[in-house]
Amino acid sequence: MSDTDTTQASSSGLRTPIVAVLGHVDHGKTSLLDKIRGSAVIEGEAGAITQHIGATAVPLDTVSRVAGSLVDPTDFDLPGLLFIDTPGHHSFTTLRSRGGALADIAVLVIDVTDGFQPQTIEAIKILQDSSTPFVVAANKIDTVPGWNPREDSPVQGTYDAQSDRARSRLDERLYELIGELSDHGFSADLYWRVQDFQKNVGVVPVSAMTGEGIPDLLTVLMGLSQRYMKEAMAIDVEGPGAGTVLEVKDEKGFGATVDVVLYDGTIREDETIVVGGTNEPIVTDVRALLQPRPLAEIRAESRFDRVEEVSAAAGLKIAAPDLEAAMAGAPVRVVRDREIDDVIREVEAELAEVEVSTEEEGVVVKADTLGSLEAMANALAEAEIPVMRAEVGDIAPRDVSIASTADDPIHRTILGFNVEVLGDAKRHADENEVRIFRNEVIYQLVEGYDEFVEDSRKAQQETILENITRPGRFQLLMDHTFRQNDPAVVGVEVLGGTVRNNAQVAKFEGNEPKRVGRVKGIQEQGEDVEEARRGKRVSVAIDGPTVGRQIEEGDELWIEIPEKHAKILEQELTEDIPADEREVLQMYLDKQRRRDPFWGK
Repeated sequence: MSDTDTTQASSSGLRTPIVAVLGHVDHGKTSLLDKIRGSAVIEGEAGAITQHIGATAVPLDTVSRVAGSLVDPTDFDLPGLLFIDTPGHHSFTTLRSRGGALADIAVLVIDVTDGFQPQTIEAIKILQDSSTPFVVAANKIDTVPGWNPREDSPVQGTYDAQSDRARSRLDERLYELIGELSDHGFSADLYWRVQDFQKNVGVVPVSAMTGEGIPDLLTVLMGLSQRYMKEAMAIDVEGPGAGTVLEVKDEKGFGATVDVVLYDGTIREDETIVVGGTNEPIVTDVRALLQPRPLAEIRAESRFDRVEEVSAAAGLKIAAPDLEAAMAGAPVRVVRDREIDDVIREVEAELAEVEVSTEEEGVVVKADTLGSLEAMANALAEAEIPVMRAEVGDIAPRDVSIASTADDPIHRTILGFNVEVLGDAKRHADENEVRIFRNEVIYQLVEGYDEFVEDSRKAQQETILENITRPGRFQLLMDHTFRQNDPAVVGVEVLGGTVRNNAQVAKFEGNEPKRVGRVKGIQEQGEDVEEARRGKRVSVAIDGPTVGRQIEEGDELWIEIPEKHAKILEQELTEDIPADEREVLQMYLDKQRRRDPFWGK
C-alpha cells in the first residue's frame, strides 16, 4: 500500500446513506417523512405537493428508538439515514433523476388503494436508469375497510392482529402491487419473505397516518445500507467537500444562502468554494455553516446550529458572499488544495449537462430555481410545447418584449413557476397582447397553458369554419317546382353535408363541374333558415338557372367548393366537420381529381 493509500484509509469514515423518497403525487411521501420527523412540512406546501427537494437527517439512535426491538444500534456502523424528499409529479423527472443519482437507496411510495399511476411507473424508470436499489412503501394500509390500527407498531404484528376480512383485503391490494412490479421487470414480495434483497424488491406495508410499518421501513433501509453499501459509504472524510444545491434562499442576517446536500468530504468555515451560478460559476468564501437539528428539514427549519465544519453526508445551509446568482441543482465544490481553475472547469462541465434547449419560436419560461426551470422545460418538452427562452427569475418587462416577438399568437406567452411579475410587466403584457400564466404547481401551469391552446385552436377553427364553404349535395324533388326562374324556387332533399345561404351551386356533367347559380334563400315549413343539413326537405331559391333548361327536376346538385377551401377542409379541418360532410367532400374531391389529379392538393 502506498503512503497516499495509507493516508486515505486512515482518514476515511462511513458517511450516512442518502435515501431518495419517490412516488406519485398524493401518495404520501412527505407525510411518511413527517411521521418519522414528527413534523408537518406538508401543511406548508403549495397544493400539498413538494416543489423542491428537501433533506432530513435521521440519526441511528432515532432509527433505533422508532424501530424498537427491530433495530439493535450496536449492529450498525452507519451513522443513520439522510432522506431526500423528491417532488412527486412527472414534471420533476429531472430533479428526481438527480435525486436518484444522488441517492444510495430509494423508497418508492405507492398508495395501496390507488396502485400504480403514471408517475409511479416513471419513478421506477428513474430508479432503473440510475441503478438505484429501492424498497416499496405500500402506504395508507389504514384505509383498508375494517382495518384496526395499532399506532406506530411493526407491521407484522399489526397485520397478524387484523380480522381475516381486513387482512384478505390488504393482501389483495398488496399482491396487485407485487404483480405490477413484476410487469415492470422486478421480482418482489413482502419484505419479511424476501431472502435476497439484491434480487428481490421488499414491499413494506405502512401507514403515514398511524405510523404502522414505519419501524419496519427504517429497519429495512438500515439493514440494506449496512449489508450492501458499507463499502460505498466509506469516504475520505477529510477530503474537499462536494455537494448539490437544493435551494437558494435569503436568510435574515446572512443574505443569500444555499441549502446543500453534501455527499462527499468535508466543508469548513472560511474555505473557498465554487458554486454553479446563472451566468457563470461563483467563486466565494464560506462565511457560516448552518445545520438544522436532527430530524428537522432544511426547507422547513427556522432554527439552525452554527458549526465550524460539516462532513458528508449531510444537509446544510451555506452563507457566503455573492450567492444571489446560485442555482438549485447546481454543484458545490470545496477548492482547498486544488487549482481554482480546475474546480471551475469541473463545475462548468456539470452545469453543461442541465442546460435547457430552446427554439427560435416558442413560449418564454421563468422559474424560481434552476431545478424548477429544468423541470418546467422537461414538462413542456413532454407536452410538445416549444420553448424560446428559459431563465431563472421574476417576470420582467424585458421578458414581455421577448414573448411579443413570437409569430404564433399561442406562443406570445410567458409561463412563470413560483415567480412574481415585476413593475410594468403586467401593463406591458396587456399592451402587447402577451398572456402570462403563473402557478406554484408545475403540472397545473402546463395544464392551464394546454387549455388556453386548445380553446384558442377551437376558436380559430370555428372562425375558419364560419368563413369556409362547407360540402353539400342535394337533389331537386319531382313535381316540386314552385317557380322556374328569377330566382328558381324548388323543393329539394339534402343528401349529405350542409346547404347554406349564399353558397354557389354546381352541376357535374361527367366530371366537369358547371356553376348554375347561387342559393338565395332556404325555407323549412314556411320559415326562413340559414342552412339545411342532411335528410332535410326544404324549398330553396336559386338565383341564376331556369328549371327545364340549366337544371331539371331530379337533378343532383352540389355546393361548389373553391379549391383553396377544399384543401383546407381536407388537410386541416377533416376532424372538425361531421362524418356526412367528410363523405360529401371526398365524393366532390374524387370527381374533381378524375379531371385534374392535383386539384385541391
